Amino acid sequence: MAEWQRRKLGELCTRITVGHVGSMASRYTGIGIPFLRSLNIRRGRLELSALKYIDEGFHAELGKSALKPGDLAIVRTGEPGTTAVIPDDFGPANCSDLVIATPGPEVDARYLCYAINETAQDFVKAHTVGAVQQHFNVKSAKELVLSVPPLPVQRALSALLGALDDKIAVNERIADTSEELALNLASPVRWQARARVEEVCVLRREQVSPRDVSEELVDHYSLPAFDAGRTPEHVAPEAIKSGKFSVTEPAVLLSKLNPETPRAWDVTPNSSVPSLASTEFLVLVPRGTLTSHELWAVVRQQAFFDDLASRVTGTSKSHQRVRPAEVMATEIVDPRQFGEAGGQIRNLCATAALARLESQTLAALRDTLLPQLMSGRLRVKDAEKIVEDAT
Repeated sequence: MAEWQRRKLGELCTRITVGHVGSMASRYTGIGIPFLRSLNIRRGRLELSALKYIDEGFHAELGKSALKPGDLAIVRTGEPGTTAVIPDDFGPANCSDLVIATPGPEVDARYLCYAINETAQDFVKAHTVGAVQQHFNVKSAKELVLSVPPLPVQRALSALLGALDDKIAVNERIADTSEELALNLASPVRWQARARVEEVCVLRREQVSPRDVSEELVDHYSLPAFDAGRTPEHVAPEAIKSGKFSVTEPAVLLSKLNPETPRAWDVTPNSSVPSLASTEFLVLVPRGTLTSHELWAVVRQQAFFDDLASRVTGTSKSHQRVRPAEVMATEIVDPRQFGEAGGQIRNLCATAALARLESQTLAALRDTLLPQLMSGRLRVKDAEKIVEDAT
């Protein structure tokens, strides 16, 4: 630690600026230049399931917000300070409402990403602006102070933690590919029979007050947890402020908020702890011999969410909801006709669930090692042994 310096982010980067700020709804295209938003940035990685695109002409107009491999993309709003590195193989890209930082030659980009994710939270809370919707701006980013070891130590730390993140990324690709194949098997173009949602599942409405839960920890299925990687938060009941739906059996959690963003969560609750779901979800339990996997495969279809989006209520673009009765009356592909394809869907969804469970374990290990490595309390060689034993 004697050789570690305390440096401001503005001193470590050759550029810190902000992505495009302005209306984008009419500028998106089906294909083209990737256009990143806050929801595409996770701790140390990109989340590309809801990626938007712009054409090359508009990308050229937005030169200030262009992203290059090695740049850091930092969230301004929602989870301010959350940071990811633009990968070497990502190609040209652009962004909206993100802080962009280009590391200088004396710092390793991946190390800087880990350092920001680990140490920035307290700083971010103290330097955000806005009473209701907090923002992390360029001025605050430049003032962020980080611990910076010599470059060889930076590279050793980022290589070790990066090995865990690379494995997590592989698992995410396995999960995404498995789910994509399952969705293709359940596609409306493959099947003729239709059914209303209420014909193939039951809507569970049982609520629990967190104050009445005696267990020390619960699994909390929330919208932020879904967006962050589709694993529930393992938290103390007192950390949950309002009543939640009880989830006691395999189910699909379907978000009724802003259905233009598809959120359908195939969940199998852990029997050893209570499972609670946000009331922004509808808890759908399959009927008869159907499993949550087949149910998920038919309600996650884009055509279904497009139908729901046409039925929303609410004047605010950010708080549009679809009524439960409307959801239950909407037609979907009838999963009872799947036969052998149903077995294939179940296997694919099980593969995805196992991959995400392993990623959750690896992420927990990374997050345990990260503060110890960044503080110098744990040496890289000792951490390498821990990772080797765990993997």
